[in-house]
Amino acid sequence: RQRWRADGRALRKLPVHVGLVVTEEEPSYADMASLVVWCMAVGISYVSVYDHNGIFKRNNSRLMDEILKQQQELLGLDCSKYTVEFANHDKTGQVLNCQSTLKVLSPEDGKADIVKAAQNFCQLVAQQQRTHSDLDVNMLDNLLSSTHGFPDPDLVLKFGPVDSTLGFLPWHIRLTEIISLPSHLNISYEDFFSALHHYAACEQRWGK
Repeated sequence: RQRWRADGRALRKLPVHVGLVVTEEEPSYADMASLVVWCMAVGISYVSVYDHNGIFKRNNSRLMDEILKQQQELLGLDCSKYTVEFANHDKTGQVLNCQSTLKVLSPEDGKADIVKAAQNFCQLVAQQQRTHSDLDVNMLDNLLSSTHGFPDPDLVLKFGPVDSTLGFLPWHIRLTEIISLPSHLNISYEDFFSALHHYAACEQRWGK
């Protein structure tokens, strides 16, 4: 546990929000749980889990059980103090700790959420509560529900052979660093930390 925390402190910069995006057809609950717990252990504050078929979201209790199990085994922590947030806001459960917040996302939390936000804004204009000139980046951010209270991802770790994030939060990753890894299956902590080290060494030019 001390080694993981020291690893996080040793990096020149640590992402605040990491997206874990699986493009493979057969997601592994155990391997994804390991990645989430490692994020928590090095001190990452926000974690999003996503697969393009919505398997993790539909089976979130199974994923949470695996995270809780690995958290207790790897970190030895009291896991009774933290609330897990789901993007659709219909379930919560107290299973996480370490000052990390987790959201489990699916494609409906990407493009569909943008469409819903646009519809809500049009309703506000129709009700004369807003004008069309009020729409800007901050307004759209506020209207999007899937990442309410979450900062935009600093880093996305994409797992699998598909050269795409397959609909993961398309509005929020305009400035996100994306690192591709061959697979999340049987991934090691060394592979995970190597990706964080790569991110820490990146110089972000913000389009310049």
